[in-house]
Amino acid sequence: MSVFCMHRSPTGNLVPLDLEIEATLRRNRAKRRRKLLQDRTVAFILEEEAQSSDFTSSYSPSSRESTTYLPEASVMADEHQHRVTLEDYSSSLVPQFFTSIARPEVQAHNINYPHSLIHLIHGNLFHGLPNEDPYEHLEIYIEICNTVKIVEVLDDTIRLNLFSFSLAGEAKKWLYSFKGNSLKTWEEVVEKFLKKYFPESKTAEGKTAISSFHQFPNESLSEALERFWGLLRKTRTHGFSEPIQLNMFIDRLRPQTK
Repeated sequence: MSVFCMHRSPTGNLVPLDLEIEATLRRNRAKRRRKLLQDRTVAFILEEEAQSSDFTSSYSPSSRESTTYLPEASVMADEHQHRVTLEDYSSSLVPQFFTSIARPEVQAHNINYPHSLIHLIHGNLFHGLPNEDPYEHLEIYIEICNTVKIVEVLDDTIRLNLFSFSLAGEAKKWLYSFKGNSLKTWEEVVEKFLKKYFPESKTAEGKTAISSFHQFPNESLSEALERFWGLLRKTRTHGFSEPIQLNMFIDRLRPQTK
């Protein structure tokens, strides 16, 4: 048989009598302690987040003590401080160098190029078109640069500084395709320029044209010779020695011209 004990509450209502009141009291006290600890931890985290902008490497004794007792809260605050946002991904980096050709070091304090020199260079622009001769462009460009002499400044330095002014269109884009300040010598610029606009395939075509040379009907000896020299100039890397060039030219003349 079950026995129910009742007692009155302060409001006058009847409530069941707790026969294990001491155990219930201990459980209630444990719940209150856990709730208080949880509230203090949350308050500490919020305080650390508010002060994260002023966070430095030197800690006060109180902060070191807090870190000792609540390491999880310190880690959470540090992660919040270094959190990556969408703005970080969308921000663009400013390049350190804007030109592919590095500026050479010179002894002269001031270098001033005449406007007439720039004007002459602009009159000999190379666009990178198939019908343009890169060797001829370099010849004329060097000839123009040689008209200027500056004390304590090497000729290659002048050529290197002004070369970009001689390019336009696709050739200008090609020059800008190199990493900033990666081209440091005039020899390197010439090498890459000829490799781009006069590759091995063009050399092979030029050698074939030289080898298949023949004097045209009704073409004079001087005209044939001029045309032959033009083929040699067009392909500077043909590799034919002067004796071979002479034999090729004589062998391809018409019998009546010989």
